[in-house]
Parts: sequence; C-alpha cells; structure tokens
Amino acid sequence: MFMKKILIGTHNMGKFKELSFLISNKIKKISPKTLKIKSPKETGKTFSANAILKAKYFSKFTKLPVIADDSGLCIKALNGKPGIHSARWAKKYGGFSNSIKVILKRMKYKKNRSAQFVCSLSYKSPEGKIVVVVGKLNGKISYDSKGKKGFGYDPIFIPRLKKITFGQMSKIKKIKSDHRFLAFKKLKKKIKIL
Repeated sequence: MFMKKILIGTHNMGKFKELSFLISNKIKKISPKTLKIKSPKETGKTFSANAILKAKYFSKFTKLPVIADDSGLCIKALNGKPGIHSARWAKKYGGFSNSIKVILKRMKYKKNRSAQFVCSLSYKSPEGKIVVVVGKLNGKISYDSKGKKGFGYDPIFIPRLKKITFGQMSKIKKIKSDHRFLAFKKLKKKIKIL
C-alpha cells in the first residue's frame, strides 16, 4: 500500500512543519487550513484522548488518512501544568511569549525545575483504524527565555543532557530529538508507510 497524501490535523504551523519533515517526502502533506476546516474543541482529559479526538474530527471532512498531535509542557513544580492546557494558557495570556513570562515568574523561587514535554500522535486510516502513541522527553525549565528558534515553549525547555534550550537549537537538531520525534518513531513502527 502506498500513501499519496495525508492530512496533518493541526492549525499550529510549527507542529505542521515538524510533522511534515518527519513524514516521508513522497507523501503530500495537507493542512486543515487548505481545506478550510476549523479546529475541534479539545475536551479530552489526556494528550492521547485529545489526539484521537482531533484525528476523528478531521477525518470527517476528508477521505485522506489523518495524523493529529496533542502535546504540551508538564512542569513538576506547577503540578504538571500547563500540561494538556499548554496552548490554552498561551491563548489566555495573549500568546506564548506572555505565557512563558507567567511560567518563569511562577518558577522564580522553585528549586525543582524538572519538566517534561509530552506528545501524543494519533493516526486514523480512511478505513477507520486508529493508532495512538506517546512520546515523552525529560528536561528542565531554564531561568530565562533563550533563543528565537522553535515555537511554543521551546525557549524555556532544556532537554536532559543538554545545556541549551530548544529555542537555541538548530531546527534539524531539535526536530530529530524532541517529544514529537520520539512519538513519531513509535508510530512509524506501527504504520510503516509513513
């Protein structure tokens, strides 16, 4: 079986570009924006529940296979927040740069700066088969926002065994080591055609 096109179920261009890079370049990537599909309400209680919800939702509008992502930053000292509400925090505070400021302020006197980036990817085939995987990457929160590369919370996340934030890393290095990559590797084992 050969896949010619896939819908990447996200309106976040950073995620769209990362997933496009990971998926075989023989497959044409379609954005929901092109098909004028809006995003669904994320009502799931977990990353996986939201990823499945998105894959099912986007597949209603197309006969194409769909891959959807739900990911976020879980900070230990903030009881796992922003977690599944990562994008909603950004919306609430007027963008990721403001949300980052809020997080750094709350983390100012915290000794434990450990954090985890989590990504759940779900794939729905045109026949209705659903596969879901989770990738987790441990790291810590930096004391300042550093670097202009990446997107979202990348400027404050330092991956384990690294000295710099995702925001300071080269795009390729980041894409080939982040939580989305870890989840995609698992998905690719289950769906070889990606």
